Amino acid sequence: MRTLLLMRHAKSSWDQPELADFDRPLAARGREAAPLVARYLADHRLIPELVLGSPAQRVRETWQLMAPVLGGEITCKTSRSLYEGGPGRLLETLRRVDGAVRMLMLIGHNPALGALAQSLAGDGSKKALERLRAKFPTAAVAVLAFEAEGWADLAPGGGRLQELVRPKDLR
Repeated sequence: MRTLLLMRHAKSSWDQPELADFDRPLAARGREAAPLVARYLADHRLIPELVLGSPAQRVRETWQLMAPVLGGEITCKTSRSLYEGGPGRLLETLRRVDGAVRMLMLIGHNPALGALAQSLAGDGSKKALERLRAKFPTAAVAVLAFEAEGWADLAPGGGRLQELVRPKDLR
């Protein structure tokens, strides 16, 4: 069993419209949501062994707020392709992860992340699937389980969506 945690970065700020998209920081709401979601993940033993993230400022800040809650010793690797890539590029990145990793988290951006989550979720919780199809909000985490030998075996429809954790459900 492999578990994939697909997380959309926490809510970003638009207070500085002159900033490039890549450089936008988190808003106050995002700074509140990231550790809240991390606490939920920790409480439910959903602690990744490896985190892959976009190098965008809002993704780095999201992880910096989550890491201490999840234990702080988790490696986070960033890749520009996670910022610029579509769902196919994200999937290819996941397929290259070492098979020794059993629980993996990817923190990225919509619309690619939501499209990837929908593509991978072959079945699962009806409520979670409906929520995922409706909207993948900021700081939400799609928890997908796979009966796969390795990450290289990930395929569309191959996952079971166990839950969609949304910050508004945790407040």
